[in-house]
Amino acid sequence: MKVTLLTVGRLGRDPAAALAADYAQRATASGRALGLGPVEIVEVEARKPGKAAEAEVLLPHLKDAHVIACDEHGKAWTSRAFAGRVASLRDGGTRRLVMIIGGADGLDASVLQAANETLAFGPQTWPHAMARMMLAEQVYRAVTILAGSPYHRD
Repeated sequence: MKVTLLTVGRLGRDPAAALAADYAQRATASGRALGLGPVEIVEVEARKPGKAAEAEVLLPHLKDAHVIACDEHGKAWTSRAFAGRVASLRDGGTRRLVMIIGGADGLDASVLQAANETLAFGPQTWPHAMARMMLAEQVYRAVTILAGSPYHRD
């Protein structure tokens, strides 16, 4: 199952961007034997400001995919539950999983409606770069949990 972290905005040389890319590479390398990957980070930018303009560039990437939108009102999963959900999608025949992180103002209602489910990183507000890094790390953590690696500790 291909996994795409679809994000609004370009981080450039931000240290969090490098860390997110590293976790995506690790997840790709470790996930191949599990039927997970590649894991890629796709950055998009709207030509105009606002959630509606961002939705216009996000929605075309969602075709034929199971979509999990990161949203403050979403479900907060434990790492094991998240890994279980990824495995369930893979085992159920999902070929593409797209996880979306919106811009500074969150996701447009049209994107949230297009999502199959939502994910929250808890009640705190996180900087965009940190949210991207945390999502990439959780995907890597899910892969290691499914592989039986000692990376995750309960």
